[in-house]
Amino acid sequence: MPWQRGILRLVRLLLVEDDREFVELLAAVLRSEGYVVDVALDGQRGLHLALSRPYDVVVIDRGLPVLDGLDLLARLRSRAVRTQALVLTAMGSVRDRIDGLDAGADDYLTKPFDLGELFARLRALCRRAAEFAAVLRIGAGRLELEQHRVVLPDGQRVPLTEREFGLLRVLATHPETVYTRASLRRTVFHDALSPSIVDTYVHYLRTKVGRSVVHTVQGVGYRLGDL
Repeated sequence: MPWQRGILRLVRLLLVEDDREFVELLAAVLRSEGYVVDVALDGQRGLHLALSRPYDVVVIDRGLPVLDGLDLLARLRSRAVRTQALVLTAMGSVRDRIDGLDAGADDYLTKPFDLGELFARLRALCRRAAEFAAVLRIGAGRLELEQHRVVLPDGQRVPLTEREFGLLRVLATHPETVYTRASLRRTVFHDALSPSIVDTYVHYLRTKVGRSVVHTVQGVGYRLGDL
């Protein structure tokens, strides 16, 4: 199974593809290999998911409805989303590949493709994602993913519980994104019964790490703060 190195969770993929039959088949194959897969059938939905949920790799077609694949990539990069991105498309000229890479893609694969090659490219991107995500910056401090702890600017190390870590990791992965309580509950606390679970764990994080670590956006929800 494609476990992300050093982190006890399965690799999460987002497939953004408007060919429903093709993407359902590909998603089924990837899930059979152990990946956790979400699917978006247009660029706007893909953008929303990529901004609101943490993924290791996003696989994007180019000719998408509503929002083109390269526009989607450019918007993600302009929002400082550094998720590894593979463009998977029938547009395979040299100019097409250059445009895709210049838009922010980390890799480019043309259709038709060999499944073995796709899996190899995904493994390579996941390795890069694991190396990139070993530490997430929080202002002058950092979140160390392998140790499940926050390192404060003065060097103090603060261990986190599994749920505290999960909440802070989501916020730190996309530091400019404002998350609603509902989206955080779905992503981090999907099995919780309490409607106030997000507020409770924000309180726990602020008590352990400092009030500024999570910023409240009135009437909307939360985003990453500072240390």
